[in-house]
Amino acid sequence: MSKKSVDDILQEGIYGKKEIKPEERRRFLGTLRERIVAVLLQGQVREKEVYPELIELMKKHPQAKLYLNGTLDITYLKKYIAAAEKNKLGYTVVVNKNHHTDIGLVLAYDHAIDKEEIFLVRQQKKQKLKPVKKKSKLASLFKWLKRK
Repeated sequence: MSKKSVDDILQEGIYGKKEIKPEERRRFLGTLRERIVAVLLQGQVREKEVYPELIELMKKHPQAKLYLNGTLDITYLKKYIAAAEKNKLGYTVVVNKNHHTDIGLVLAYDHAIDKEEIFLVRQQKKQKLKPVKKKSKLASLFKWLKRK
């Protein structure tokens, strides 16, 4: 390991330690993308039901840790905290008032695993999604005229 120069020591004293990928860490609640098993967005965490896919991943990855977005109301986080405790998983509530993220919670390791797909989608919703048929403008005009 090379010795630090006086300039490096001064810079570290003024600005703090250099961080690897700071934007990525801010978005993913303090962890790196390569360590993540699963992610739920804030809207998904606010849903009434707990994601069963996340519970299964908690069981499959007992060494992982749950990071919860502390800017969300505790009523939304309680169900995931209870699930983490039930599965004997460590968890941390992360609050960063200087940066906004769309992430609600992250299940991650403290080392790289490089999982390709990390964003969870509820299985029921996948089946319900159907392509929307686009009506022609003429058909919508006739429908409008029939109402009058």
